[in-house]
Amino acid sequence: MGLIESNSLKTQVLIIGGGATGTGVARDLALRGVNCILVEKKDINAGASGANHGLLHSGARYVSNDPESAKKCMDENRILKQMAPDCIEDTGGFFAAVQGDDERFVADFPTYCEKAGLPCTPMDIKDAREQEPALSEKTIAAYAVEDASIDPFKLVLENITHAQQLGCQFFRNTKVTGVKKSGRQIKAVELLDKDSGKAFCIETEMVVNATGAWAGQVAGLVGADIDVIYSKGTLLITHNRMTHRVINRLRPPSDADILVPGGTVSILGTTSARMKTLEDIRPTVEEVDYIVDEGAVMLPALETKRYIRAYSGVRPLVGTGSQGNDRSVSRSFDLIDHAEDDIDNFVTITGGKLTTFRLMAEKTADLVCDRLGVSTPCQTRTTSMLSHHETQWAVPGFSSRMWLEHHDPDDLLLCECEMVPQSAIEEILASFHVFEKEADLNGISKRSRVGKGGCQGAFCSIRIAAFLYDRGVISANEGIDNIRDFLNARWKGQQCLLWDMPMAAAELQEAMHCGLFGLELR
Repeated sequence: MGLIESNSLKTQVLIIGGGATGTGVARDLALRGVNCILVEKKDINAGASGANHGLLHSGARYVSNDPESAKKCMDENRILKQMAPDCIEDTGGFFAAVQGDDERFVADFPTYCEKAGLPCTPMDIKDAREQEPALSEKTIAAYAVEDASIDPFKLVLENITHAQQLGCQFFRNTKVTGVKKSGRQIKAVELLDKDSGKAFCIETEMVVNATGAWAGQVAGLVGADIDVIYSKGTLLITHNRMTHRVINRLRPPSDADILVPGGTVSILGTTSARMKTLEDIRPTVEEVDYIVDEGAVMLPALETKRYIRAYSGVRPLVGTGSQGNDRSVSRSFDLIDHAEDDIDNFVTITGGKLTTFRLMAEKTADLVCDRLGVSTPCQTRTTSMLSHHETQWAVPGFSSRMWLEHHDPDDLLLCECEMVPQSAIEEILASFHVFEKEADLNGISKRSRVGKGGCQGAFCSIRIAAFLYDRGVISANEGIDNIRDFLNARWKGQQCLLWDMPMAAAELQEAMHCGLFGLELR
């Protein structure tokens, strides 16, 4: 009988949420020798951790309006560059102003950076444009900062893989449905395995709520209250890489003012729109048009660039921003001890940035260990993330390099856009043994580059489903269900981009999937 089928499990700490913070807490605790289990209702990076820029902030974005967050970002930027180099491309960054931008802010920017202790180097405009030719001819000022690009998928995979090697268990597709309490203590958490439909419990000494925008909902299950602001951000992915560096608009934080290079593409965004619910979060045509128009002021080529996908995520902001102005809410994080809600063994960590995930995990683990009587200090400041081979398939270019270097004529390419061979899929399938359940297309995509190229899964979804049938991983109608779920996740980011080449690609996809398989994408 598998662990997931047991009536009740026991652990010291149960962590809810499989994003950067939740997996960061799991790794931190595991390094201290604390037994823990992580549960996630979907899969890794299902929330904000999988729907961000991939920007490792230098802190310069916040020097004018949130210097505390700026300082934390700068410190964590430097720690992560040392501790997680395989997840980071140290691109550097420019803050660039164009004609019409507030020249007082431009003049004050170096002073803001100096007060926060952030390096900021003025650039000659000609030199800046020679280094980044995509910059507008109307650029009037540029400063170099320590921004970088970070791969959130590899980052989270490295965190959870290391934690699992140290004894942590991870249950994906597992939803929290309730709790069992006695006085001021949570004795057990009730869960549902969404794949099998079976309910089970985990007895625990401490519970960590690391569910991001869903933190209020989870807290409500245990009788606690958190006021979480849902701030939606939409971003666009270009078909190819436009710049070497991160490019920021030199103005107070606003919309569509950051371009982040990541692998072979660039990511443009973002927006900030207040949402009332977390249902059906997706980009809109209006948002896409607005982002392109605004971004093109800084980088004119964005106006005619091909985009392969848009996506939206929700920032979990805790605090009170003015209606419709979520930029006024601090990007710092909140560690909430729910002893004030009469629950002594329940804590929530939310807010913050991807850049500060390690610090958020450290502070959370410190509080948890204090309650458990564990004196082992945090080790994530000094213990580097291990580069596990099975996590490399998520890195842009890795699968193609491996296939070209070790080409076997029988090792067929299942995803031609990103050159993912069947040997990579076989290795990913083998890694699913830790879940005691079989893989699916969405799970494979989370752990590889499958579906992230120009065709957005139109061809590779069919090939990989067929491969799963051949390997006996799926049967009956499971392949159709896999393809439908996988393509719906991609279609959400394609239907708002239907002009030029994306329109042609959509017509092809409709003929293949709707015509051949009778699927309806929504």
